[in-house]
Amino acid sequence: MRGHFVHRVWEWDPALYAPAKYRASCRYDAFVPDPLADLRLDLPGSLAGIVSDAEKAIATLNRSDGQEFQPFARLLLRTESIASSKVEGMQVDARTLARAEANQETGRKVGPDAAEILSNIDAMQLAIERTSSVDEIQPQDIIDIHAVLLSRASNKQIAGLIRKAQNWIGGNDYNPCGADFVPPPESEVDRLVDDICQFGADEDLPPLVQAGIAHAQFETVHPFDDGNGRTGRALVQVILRRRGLAPAFVPPISVVLARDKEQYIKGLTLFREDHIPEWLEIFAVAANQAAGLAERYTGRVSALQEEWRAKLRSHSNPRADAAAWAIINVLPAHPVSTVPVAVAATRRTKPAVTNAIDQLEGAGILQRLGESTRNRAWEAVGLLDLVIGLEEGID
Repeated sequence: MRGHFVHRVWEWDPALYAPAKYRASCRYDAFVPDPLADLRLDLPGSLAGIVSDAEKAIATLNRSDGQEFQPFARLLLRTESIASSKVEGMQVDARTLARAEANQETGRKVGPDAAEILSNIDAMQLAIERTSSVDEIQPQDIIDIHAVLLSRASNKQIAGLIRKAQNWIGGNDYNPCGADFVPPPESEVDRLVDDICQFGADEDLPPLVQAGIAHAQFETVHPFDDGNGRTGRALVQVILRRRGLAPAFVPPISVVLARDKEQYIKGLTLFREDHIPEWLEIFAVAANQAAGLAERYTGRVSALQEEWRAKLRSHSNPRADAAAWAIINVLPAHPVSTVPVAVAATRRTKPAVTNAIDQLEGAGILQRLGESTRNRAWEAVGLLDLVIGLEEGID
């Protein structure tokens, strides 16, 4: 084991409700991992090759980073965030979520499940923008990511708060006795989070190895009462960006992890059991598959955009500087759009955007949602079918 167990006693609190069989004190073992500062790692040759192949795939995905590719960057970040929520069992279909996102961007009401997943997108954006450029990741950076993540959750009162009590995974809701895994006691959390942040500043290991180890250690420490998995997967993308491996496009690793959740959990268990190379192989293979998947889907979205441009030329063929062309450029970032969203995304005037949307609707590129004359929204024809395939990891 990479660590040791602490034997503890759970005392039942009479002030809290629990079924009769859980109202007695019980014993449990909490796992305290060794700090990463003490880690000594030799990569087997076979694993070094797997990691190198995965890093090459991520670098290939990131070979284009011009301004015209920014909508694809948001598409992939959005995909990673949604898939990370899916790992935790949070399911909202892609069309519902896209429409909720358009509603949110125009200040309209959004359902609670969609709002929480959209907060995960905000948290991922914050994670990458803030922590990729600082000298070192600080515990407060991780706390801030968590605060955004749970800002609209039903338990938002714990957002941005390091836990002050024992937590556990599996078992029952009333005590950690019989849980599948019990993270370290609350008294150990601060120093272990500090250790993860210090490890994140090291550049001796390959970026993907560093990200995989930091993530597994974070999940082992489980520093929050909820939202650990989503925060920990954001940490992966932070490290890949900080190390320069993914400067533009995040590989949606969570898509692959969500597709085979049992393998993912097995890998985290292997890490705690000191089988680190085995975990890193699972993680690197997932990263390689994710980068390849993203590469293929961005190509399919580009091809769809070319089809839209051909349709627009056949329909009305507006001037080269017309807003309709600009809207086509940004649609990958906004599968469902409104006039205010399109104005903000293209930086064109409202009249220009309104006229452009009419042209795109007439050309069969945008499809109006609903018959209301107020708060109108349009879906990009064919795009969400591709987004659904990407989010579900369909090759």
